[in-house]
Amino acid sequence: MGKTVGVLTSGGDAPGMNAAIRAVTRSALARGYEVYGIKNGFKGLVNGDFIKFERNSVSGILNRGGTFLGSARMPEFIKEEIQNIAIAQMKSVNMDALVVIGGDGTYRGGYDLAKKGIKVIGIPATIDNDVVGTEYSIGFYTAWNTIVEAIDKLRDTSASHHRCSVVEVMGNKCGDLALYSGVCVGAEVIIVPEDEYKEEEVLAKMCHLDQVKKGRHAIVVATEKLVDVNDLAQKISNVTTYSGRATILGHIQRGGSPVPNDRLLATLLGDKAVELLDNGISGHCVGILNDEIISTDIIEAIDKGKEKRTDLYKLFTRLA
Repeated sequence: MGKTVGVLTSGGDAPGMNAAIRAVTRSALARGYEVYGIKNGFKGLVNGDFIKFERNSVSGILNRGGTFLGSARMPEFIKEEIQNIAIAQMKSVNMDALVVIGGDGTYRGGYDLAKKGIKVIGIPATIDNDVVGTEYSIGFYTAWNTIVEAIDKLRDTSASHHRCSVVEVMGNKCGDLALYSGVCVGAEVIIVPEDEYKEEEVLAKMCHLDQVKKGRHAIVVATEKLVDVNDLAQKISNVTTYSGRATILGHIQRGGSPVPNDRLLATLLGDKAVELLDNGISGHCVGILNDEIISTDIIEAIDKGKEKRTDLYKLFTRLA
């Protein structure tokens, strides 16, 4: 059987996905594979929406945000009959291997195919940084940079008007974006899902900063879904002399050209994914740990929870 690999992106888009597609494509072509790009994630896999890739097919995408293959969520992919349709579409072009780029849901789809005999490798790409098996996922660095730039700008106006900016960032069930960004902007409070949120403690800290430390302004960074930032900003206005203002950064965090760290990480992980397939390894996901590119059994990455960065949170607590 000839060597033919497909590559898809699934779930939420993340800056650096294009760089990963490029790396997978060129690394596979260099090893003698035929390569197909799969449009719109697992939906495209089921529909047979494939593009035959040559080297130039992925030219000029290294610095582009988003994913030029497109992405779509497909919850019905959990059904065995849907998976069988996808496998039949793959066989129609002799595709015997697949690289899936995305987060936890993408890994699950890949794992289901691996159980059915398809050679699958996962690449972590999500701004939330909530994928197990890697310290950092593709897209996290860029989103982190976007958040820091936005909050730095909010700080300028907050300091001018004695305000407290309450900023909501993405992260889903992982507080890394809030934690890393909060440390870098000198936030007074960081609200993350890894720690219990206590409103009274936040308000007490704002009162202390205002009345005792005479702080000119304050910044609160909160992970989404944990607190109503508009309500919290109003309560801060009620109990302090600060003018509480809420800002929800939203999907601006997903966009933009990937920063160099994301481009490099995507390139290294993409090449490693193809290397694993070429060595007969399947059902793994790649990642970075202590500056080393590694691979982990994909089911282990799915079943385990992401470990909390307790060291960084303790550092924040000492400095805040």
